[in-house]
Amino acid sequence: MLSAMHSPTPLSDASYAARIHFVIELAERLHAYGTTSQRLEGAITSIAQKLRLECEPWSNPTGLILTFSDPLRPPGDSDTTRVIRLPPGENDLHRLGETDRIAEDMLAGKLNLAEAHAAMSALDVPPSRRAKLMQVLGFGLAAAAVAGVLRLPWLDISVAAVNGLLIGALVLLSDSRPRLKEGVDAIAAMVAAGVTILVASLVAPLNQNTVIIASLIVLLPGLALTNAISELTSQHLVSGTARFAGAVTTVLKLAVGTVIALYIADLVGLQPAVRALRPQPDWVEWVALLMASFAFAVLFRGHRSDYPKVMLAAASGYLIARYAGLALGAPAGIFLAALTITAAGNAYARWCHRPGAIIRVPGIIMLVPGSASLRGLLTLIQQQDVNAGQDAMLAVLNILLALIAGLLFGNLLLPARRNL
Repeated sequence: MLSAMHSPTPLSDASYAARIHFVIELAERLHAYGTTSQRLEGAITSIAQKLRLECEPWSNPTGLILTFSDPLRPPGDSDTTRVIRLPPGENDLHRLGETDRIAEDMLAGKLNLAEAHAAMSALDVPPSRRAKLMQVLGFGLAAAAVAGVLRLPWLDISVAAVNGLLIGALVLLSDSRPRLKEGVDAIAAMVAAGVTILVASLVAPLNQNTVIIASLIVLLPGLALTNAISELTSQHLVSGTARFAGAVTTVLKLAVGTVIALYIADLVGLQPAVRALRPQPDWVEWVALLMASFAFAVLFRGHRSDYPKVMLAAASGYLIARYAGLALGAPAGIFLAALTITAAGNAYARWCHRPGAIIRVPGIIMLVPGSASLRGLLTLIQQQDVNAGQDAMLAVLNILLALIAGLLFGNLLLPARRNL
């Protein structure tokens, strides 16, 4: 905690340049922590107004444009524009929550701008070895858990877990190697498909495509697809289009990597044995759901104190969609789950004064259509028949429509008072 031995300098004493610098740093951090364009722009506009700045933000998945002016000076005398190139953000719930807290403390007069800068800089501590290991284990646990939720046989679950660990290690390695990072999705898909094909050819039959999809579950861009459609419906057309294109590109890279592995296996004469078998009892699904909830709490980098909330949100979204879907149909189940989670996230933000993303993001992660989109594309490529992948593609569209409807009506049911 920062020292409170002295009274913070009032914001009114902060220079124009210092206030601009703070807003820019805050915007960069919100972008880096996975905030969507409409929420980022709303948060930045609100903060700027409280700092007596006029700010016109423009956000997209790979950059920011921020234009500032001083309302106390004649128009044009103080205009400042910053164009910032940024990599696509990744969800980091702990740092997002801490950044939000620091901004609120600064606006409440508990911190001055210098102290707020220092507090945000303290968030940039490189992850420890333990944190990196937990991320790799999170990949393996998520893959095994999704295979368990799908009630695959034990061998299939084990193969998915091994693939997940390998992919987690590969992603960790790519963080320090920019060239590898560009192609990590395709390479990860090749690794997952290659291991699956080897086991199915030399050991025992597998649910081949389902195991591959479960292995790649963390890399699938279902959340990005949902955010893209959400941005488009919010009239953030450029950002939504760019994010949608990025998500589609990720699906294509995963499909390309998988198809390359299948092609190489065919060249060397491997004949994987494929089966469709889901023999697990109910308790396996329940245990797998608990594991998946924990894995997403780790992968979204939530704070330990937030793990119960994150896990409850992830499990609740799945359970509402599952049981409401059985009664009313799958799209209705997804709609009700998205509506409930969105309203719950807004309620959490309103009454607990913390980012609603801590509830909202994990709550919809098991509803998003990433696996359906990859399955449809793989089916289309493997069978070389447009009609073969049509049903899966329509399923993706139905899921997206139900999700967006749930998000929209959830915000209407309980409007958000905070942008994050």
